Amino acid sequence: MIDFTKVKDKRAVGKFFDYAILPKQTTEAEIRYHCKKAIEYNCKAFCFSSDYWTPVVKEELEGTDLLIGAAIGFPFGQQDNLTKCFETENAVRLGATVLDCCMNVGDLKDKKYDKVLQDFKDYVKAAQGVMTKMIIETCYLTPEEITTASKLVAEAGIDWVKSASGQYDGTTVDECLLMVDAVKGSDCKVKVSGVKFPRPQNAYVFFRAGAELIGTRSAPDIIDHFDMMRQIGIIPPYEGD
Repeated sequence: MIDFTKVKDKRAVGKFFDYAILPKQTTEAEIRYHCKKAIEYNCKAFCFSSDYWTPVVKEELEGTDLLIGAAIGFPFGQQDNLTKCFETENAVRLGATVLDCCMNVGDLKDKKYDKVLQDFKDYVKAAQGVMTKMIIETCYLTPEEITTASKLVAEAGIDWVKSASGQYDGTTVDECLLMVDAVKGSDCKVKVSGVKFPRPQNAYVFFRAGAELIGTRSAPDIIDHFDMMRQIGIIPPYEGD
C-alpha cells in the first residue's frame, strides 16, 4: 500500500498514474499531444491501445523515465494465445517497456483455469522481462472469480493485476479490496482502471483501499486535485521522507 505521508506533492504523486489514451479514433497528433501531457505530469507510463503507436510514443518519451505502455489483445482478450504472444513480442521489439494484456474472461468463467494459467505464463515469457499487467475486467466477474483470476495472475509471475480495460463498467472499491486481498503475500500489485465520476476523490479512495497504480485519461485532473484531497483528509498530511 502507498504510504501517502511520504508523498510530498503533485509531481511525486504522478508516478502512481498511467496516462491512458485508448479511443479507436485517436490520431497521431493526439498521441503526441498526450505524451507531452504525461511528461508534464510526471506519470509512470503513457498507455495506448495496441503495438501500433509504440514507435511514436517511444519517440515522444525519449530521454524521460516514463514507460511505453502497449495494450495486448485489447479490449476483448479473446484472440488466440499465439496471436497475443506475437503481439506481445512485436510490442517489445518496437520498444514497449510495459504491457497491459486482456484476459480471456470467457475462459475464466468456464473454469478453464489450467488454460488461463498457461496463457498467462506464455504472456510473461513473450514479454522477455518487460513489465507485465493482466486486465481481468472485474465488472463481468463474481467475487469468487475476481479472487481466482487475481491469484492466477500472481501465480503466473505477472507484475500487476489490473481491474478493467476502462471500456466497460467501472471498478468498485469492493472489487479492488478483493484483488488486494487475493495477491497479498505475492510480488503482484493491483492497478485500477475504469475510475468513474467523481474521479478525483474516487481515485484516491482506491489508493487507500490498496491499489498502487491507476490508469486513466483523467490523470492530469486527478493529479491536480491532490492538494485538495490532502486538505480535506482523503490523503494524510506529508510527514517527510
